[in-house]
Amino acid sequence: MPQPERPPLVDDDALDELEREWFGRVHGRVLEIGAGEGENFGALALDVVWTGLEPDGPRRAELAIRAREWGHEAAPLAASAERIPVPDGAFDAVIASYVLCTVPDPGAALAEVRRVLVPGGRLVVVEHVGAPRGTVKRTVQRLATPCSVRWCHGCHLDRDTEQTIADAGFRAEEVRRVRAPSLPLGAMPILLFDGVAPA
Repeated sequence: MPQPERPPLVDDDALDELEREWFGRVHGRVLEIGAGEGENFGALALDVVWTGLEPDGPRRAELAIRAREWGHEAAPLAASAERIPVPDGAFDAVIASYVLCTVPDPGAALAEVRRVLVPGGRLVVVEHVGAPRGTVKRTVQRLATPCSVRWCHGCHLDRDTEQTIADAGFRAEEVRRVRAPSLPLGAMPILLFDGVAPA
């Protein structure tokens, strides 16, 4: 049985460019879950009305400063993705960058994302994900995940995030897969997902 073709290997600069392209697609009222310290501000279109969600206090403080520097008025929300404190249908798009690997319950987080999006709203995700099942890389990820959860902000290296997104009801419009260097585990699979919530 033929093996599936491996995604292309890209360097850090190429991955950064892909991330900017993906997040540059969203417009209108945009929620960024797990916004960190605001690394994605430079990718956003000028018409974006941004709201950030960041549960970590020190990161959220830095995020608030950077948000003001980029002209975003809304104070970042102190909440987790599993409980987003906004009304239903509050956003036109939600973006997430290396977040769904860290949330304790990605299914619940995506249910909340779906709730806060308008019908047909956009979900754009860039995420490192589990390698195909049965591969050596997947075994390495599974063995390394207890360490990454403890030392890397709760990161699960072996999650099937694309399936979780589909299970939450989002319809893919474009999906791209690449691999990017990662020490000490070697090239890691990256998922770029652009899809919509049910109308």
